[in-house]
Amino acid sequence: MLTLVVFIVVLALVFDFLNGMNDAANSVATVVATGVLPPRLAVLWAAFFNFVAAFGFEVKVAGTVGKGIVHPSVVDPFVVLAALLSAIVWTYLCTALGLPISVSHAIIGALAGAGAAKGGLAALIPSGIGKVAAFIVISPVVGMILGWLFMVAVFWIFRKVKVQKVDRWFRVGQLVSSGAYSLGHGLNDAQKTMGIITVLLFSTGYLKEFHVPVWVILSCHGVIALGTLLGGWNVVHTMGIRLTRLRPVGGFCAESAGAVSLIGASLAGIPVSTTHTIAGAIAGVGSTTRVSAVRWGVASRIVWAWVLTLPTTALVAALTWWVVDGVRGFWG
Repeated sequence: MLTLVVFIVVLALVFDFLNGMNDAANSVATVVATGVLPPRLAVLWAAFFNFVAAFGFEVKVAGTVGKGIVHPSVVDPFVVLAALLSAIVWTYLCTALGLPISVSHAIIGALAGAGAAKGGLAALIPSGIGKVAAFIVISPVVGMILGWLFMVAVFWIFRKVKVQKVDRWFRVGQLVSSGAYSLGHGLNDAQKTMGIITVLLFSTGYLKEFHVPVWVILSCHGVIALGTLLGGWNVVHTMGIRLTRLRPVGGFCAESAGAVSLIGASLAGIPVSTTHTIAGAIAGVGSTTRVSAVRWGVASRIVWAWVLTLPTTALVAALTWWVVDGVRGFWG
């Protein structure tokens, strides 16, 4: 059993790494698109704040993922294994295709699918899944509204200042906003893997009560930071360049809107999608100039990837659990 648990923990960290790679776009797309930082320096900046998020914050999101989606009594190593395999395959494929999916919803959908395959629909916790499903819509809308409001406020405050001077000021400001956004990204996303590892340890008896060990916190933040450092450059291109064109002031407003949304959700224990949040914020900022400034064709492609993530990963995880369970039964 110990060998299996260790293998699944390593697999969870592989997922965490891919999470950082795909979501590197969320952390650095705007600061790269505006030319404030070159790509390599931008991901180093983001990775630093991803890791810093390990210190000084509660792990409420980990608790929601670990015991708020599937009843812990149903979870066993094979449920977690099936969920991770499904989420890893979907995340890898979408990263390779340059699609900024919600890695959060990939693991949550996969966990729900594997849990339902083992214990039926009664194994699922409707309130937790309902909260996650609701924020598929709420998080991009909040990001869009805040991005639009921040941009309008900046336009009004600096309406008498030359554009060149405003851009110069906000090139510095964007370093702060991108750091804050990366902090929120690490705070929310690393905790999803923490929840998976913790419920695995709890269900196998290696934890007597559900709490996130310090080594799990540090390893998850370290690995997601490493994934961000290496980056998923196809996704960066989609989010930072193809969705809309940004100046430093727009990048600052988008990142600030995303940071407020993510940190607020994390403190409330709500696992939201960093991808949904920043995409909504970027679209909100772009729409302050004109609606056509947002490339809605690209945006719709992104939305389709969001919509398909939960059901696809749930279905693949369920099929994977049935295969794993069948093989386990065959070998006795």
